[in-house]
Amino acid sequence: MRHVISALVVNEPGVLANVAGMFAARGFNIDSLVVGRTEDPNLSRMTIVVDADENTLEQVRKQLAKLVPVTKVKDFKGTAYLERDLCLLTVAVTPDNRGEVIQVVNLFRGKVVDVGKESLVVELAGTEDKIEAFIELMKPYGIRELARTGVIAMGRGMQLSKEESPAAPGGKSRKRSLDAPAATALPPS
Repeated sequence: MRHVISALVVNEPGVLANVAGMFAARGFNIDSLVVGRTEDPNLSRMTIVVDADENTLEQVRKQLAKLVPVTKVKDFKGTAYLERDLCLLTVAVTPDNRGEVIQVVNLFRGKVVDVGKESLVVELAGTEDKIEAFIELMKPYGIRELARTGVIAMGRGMQLSKEESPAAPGGKSRKRSLDAPAATALPPS
C-alpha cells in the first residue's frame, strides 16, 4: 500500500543520509523523497513516498521518530491532505502538431515555459497520477527530456466532519474538525 510520510527534521548536514539509510536498512525502496526548507530556518520537511504493508511501515515510522534529528513524523494515510509533484518535460513538436500539443498542455492546466523550433518545454504540477497520464499522452510526440521533483504533501486545514445532532434532519450536522477523514475533503486538488 502507498504511504506518504512527512517528517520535520533538524536542518543540518547528514540528516538525509541517516533517514535514507534507515529505510534502506529495512529493505524499503523509496518511491519519492523530497527535502526542502520550511517556515523555520532550523527545520526542513522531508516528504517520503513508500509502498509497504501496514505492520512494517509502523515499525519504520517508530524508527524514524527515534532518529535524533527528526522532530515530528506524520503518515497521511486516512487523513485529508494535498499532494503535488512538479514536472518539466521537453517534447518534440513539428509545425503541424505544435497546436495539438499546446491544447493537451492547456487541458492539463500546464504551462509552456520555453519554445524552440522543434520542441516545447512544459511545466506541469499535480498529483502523481495526473503527471503520469500527461507523460503517457506526450510519449507519441517524443519526450526528449523529463525531470520531476517528487511528491510534496501537506494536511488540509479545517475540514467539515459529520457528527450526531438532533437539530439537523436525520440527526446529522456539520462540525469543523482538524482531523476529518479524507472522505470529507473539500474541493478536489
